[in-house]
Amino acid sequence: MARLPVLCHVKGAVALQVGDVKTEQGRPGVVVLDVTFPHAGPVNLQEITFKNYYTAFLSVRVLKRGSLSHCPPKWFTCLRDYSLMPNPHTEEGAQDYISVFKHQMLCNVDKVLELRLILRQPSPLWLTFTLDDLRIYQRGQQSPRVSFPAWLSHPVAFEKTAFLPEQDLPDPNKVSSEVQQMWVLTEMIRANHSVARIGRFDVDGCYDLNLLSYT
Repeated sequence: MARLPVLCHVKGAVALQVGDVKTEQGRPGVVVLDVTFPHAGPVNLQEITFKNYYTAFLSVRVLKRGSLSHCPPKWFTCLRDYSLMPNPHTEEGAQDYISVFKHQMLCNVDKVLELRLILRQPSPLWLTFTLDDLRIYQRGQQSPRVSFPAWLSHPVAFEKTAFLPEQDLPDPNKVSSEVQQMWVLTEMIRANHSVARIGRFDVDGCYDLNLLSYT
């Protein structure tokens, strides 16, 4: 299935404080990124790609219209605490390029109005964390099926029999042996063939006068 990039706008990150904000231990452990589609309208989400920057876990929520036209849009959680770093206290996976696909989502992600990415980093070792180079892709239209003419799809009988079956082919060893025998016979005939010149009126090296008189 083809995918198409979607023009999106990422709002400024909102940090949620963890701990006592009046002490030095207070630090943002959760960051929220809101993504809108100002020109695309509802998006049939297919893939989210980004470069991680020290985010340990990712949750994704989507804003969708209700099933009824008069119902207001509603938020749904389609990805919950997806691990981006095997260990939040080490750098493994901290700056990897990552793709999240539609089949990994927990709910239907068609006709999405907005995205909300919730980033979480429980380790106190990293002062900042975010997602860079964020890109959204939606499902593209399926390519039309190309039909071929019947004569191309179903060859006629003589085309099918143009090549002999394997069992009807002659034995190559037998053919080679017969060709060699013919070559030997040809050489023997050439060797025994007289090379003497036979004259038209020549009889034992002399001319017969009776023969010459009738010419």
